[in-house]
Amino acid sequence: MGKSIRVDVEYLTRVEGHGNIVVDVRDGTLRECRLEIIESPRFFEGMLRGRSIFEAQHITSRICGICACAHSLASIQAAEEAIGFVPSEQTVKLRKFLLDIEILDSHILHIYFLVAPDLFGVKSFVPLVETHNTVVRRALRLKKTCNDVCDILVGRHVHPISCTVGGFTKLPRPGDLEKMRNLLLGMIPDLEATVDLVRGFRFPEFERETEYVALVSDDDEYPLLMGDIGSTDGVRLPKRDYRKITNEFVVPHSTAKHTRLSRDSYMVGALARLNLNYSKLHPRAKEIADLFGMNRKVTNPYLNTVAQLVECFHCLYHAVDVVEEFLETGLNYDEEIVVGLNEKQRIPVRAGSGVGAVEAPRGTLYHHYEVDDHGRIVHANCVIPTGQNLRNIEYDMRKLVPEILDRSEEEIQLALEMLVRAYDPCISCSTHFLNVTFVGRENPEGS
Repeated sequence: MGKSIRVDVEYLTRVEGHGNIVVDVRDGTLRECRLEIIESPRFFEGMLRGRSIFEAQHITSRICGICACAHSLASIQAAEEAIGFVPSEQTVKLRKFLLDIEILDSHILHIYFLVAPDLFGVKSFVPLVETHNTVVRRALRLKKTCNDVCDILVGRHVHPISCTVGGFTKLPRPGDLEKMRNLLLGMIPDLEATVDLVRGFRFPEFERETEYVALVSDDDEYPLLMGDIGSTDGVRLPKRDYRKITNEFVVPHSTAKHTRLSRDSYMVGALARLNLNYSKLHPRAKEIADLFGMNRKVTNPYLNTVAQLVECFHCLYHAVDVVEEFLETGLNYDEEIVVGLNEKQRIPVRAGSGVGAVEAPRGTLYHHYEVDDHGRIVHANCVIPTGQNLRNIEYDMRKLVPEILDRSEEEIQLALEMLVRAYDPCISCSTHFLNVTFVGRENPEGS
């Protein structure tokens, strides 16, 4: 007779959101394994209806306190496409720079604060203050630098101020560019030390072949802000066909919709981007990928954290290149958007439909707006990266559980928690995410 197991985890920390995991193993047979999401709807799409496209990015940035800039950029992209506005080359470069900094900031948060405690064998980041003080100080320095650069560029990182439809209401001055360059260059030693840290981690060994989805492009640039939607199964579609990619549907055990494309599920995020766009990485990032064996298709979801480290190098060096280019060529300050003051700068609106597709830290983010001839949003749809990953996490768990039944209850519990955390899920801005319940062994309390 096989093993029956029951493990209860009331709260899984170090993720954003709330939900449950239910696993039923009886006599060695996995009978049930599902990821239940019980978050209440937040109604942001409803909030957008009737609002001007020029204020939408300030609303949507509140969807997430970590990916605020990505939501702003996706929102702006959708709005501009709906009214037929084409941003300048300078604006596009600065938006790419902004996205670089946000991805860098979010990945550092995940590597150090959310994943590292598991691999150090502690319950949270707090004990590391005593045992690994150098690591803690490094993490805080890296995070602070990202925040400082965002403060200079868009006023603040959480809910950016100056990034808007048409461009930026305030552009960095030469002294600001110099300061941002110096801040970014100062991150390099700490980021190199992070490589040594992650090389010392032992990630769980687990493989599951799945479909990976991310932005793709025909040029040589690692696509984060713009591109078509592609998958490792050969799918390629323009962003306006995002519904054919996400194929959202309702499942009874989750208030969040599930998605699927060519298979039962797919994955978005750093690992997906690397699997699709490795050849376009910055040379130094490619060296880091090669060091970790990430120069091939990787099917271990736990290594999403390593993919994030690789992207940290790409985003840092790409951001430095952008700043140094502007230091050499200068910025055109005539492009600053002075809202409501300069008649020549008023952006004409028209009725239309637009889709924004941006690589947020956790994967491809979609905003779709339909706009009337007054520039008001009459319909909005937002598809969040974690929503796309939920079904893939569930299928990973279904494969993982039978492979680790020979372990103790504590080890199984940790493996499941680490698997969910590897995806860096952002269900909401809550402090806990799920309960894990293995159902199948006699409950001494009779429940």
